[in-house]
Amino acid sequence: MRLVLATRNRDKIKEIKAICQNPALKFITLEQVCPKLTISERGKTLSANARHKALIAMRATNLPSLAEDTGLEVFALGGSPGVYSARYAGKNAGYKDNIRKLLKMMAQLKGKQRRARFRSVFAFALPDKKVYLFEGTCYGTIATKPKGRKGFGYDPVFIPSGYKKTFGELSAQTKNRISHRAKALKKFKQFLKRIVRLRRTTRGVTRTK
Repeated sequence: MRLVLATRNRDKIKEIKAICQNPALKFITLEQVCPKLTISERGKTLSANARHKALIAMRATNLPSLAEDTGLEVFALGGSPGVYSARYAGKNAGYKDNIRKLLKMMAQLKGKQRRARFRSVFAFALPDKKVYLFEGTCYGTIATKPKGRKGFGYDPVFIPSGYKKTFGELSAQTKNRISHRAKALKKFKQFLKRIVRLRRTTRGVTRTK
């Protein structure tokens, strides 16, 4: 299956490909098929953003498209930065800018007040305009300072539950096994397997008639 990844974030593309290793899937990036296409994030929820991006990519390419939106939700901050995670420190903010603002906002928080979760929603849009959503969540806490140089985004300050190291310190293999993105993509892969089995069954029934 040829599948368009509706994102230009190279870090996300690399991680999605690493998690979804499957010879039956051929991932295509927007840069390859629609180099001039830009997709804005205007939704008020992760699901809305993911759905919007997947549909735009599908309509532009007429190919099955997979889009994702992820938010870091700090409970003591009312769920912020949430849907605004990628632009928490401003429209053109980088990873370090967002982390710097987050730590500043949490400077007075201690212990359980630093609990948070990563939530990722993937949207899979098909040429028949049907859209399927897959969500994954990873709970943890926010470190008081960045640790580690692996991963991307808020990884250097997010300590997943059951671990003492941040995503920025853990190996890619470990992160890609326990992360919010891994959990959502696991559901997506199970969905694809069901589709394949259904098609095989349908073909088998057709032959017997």
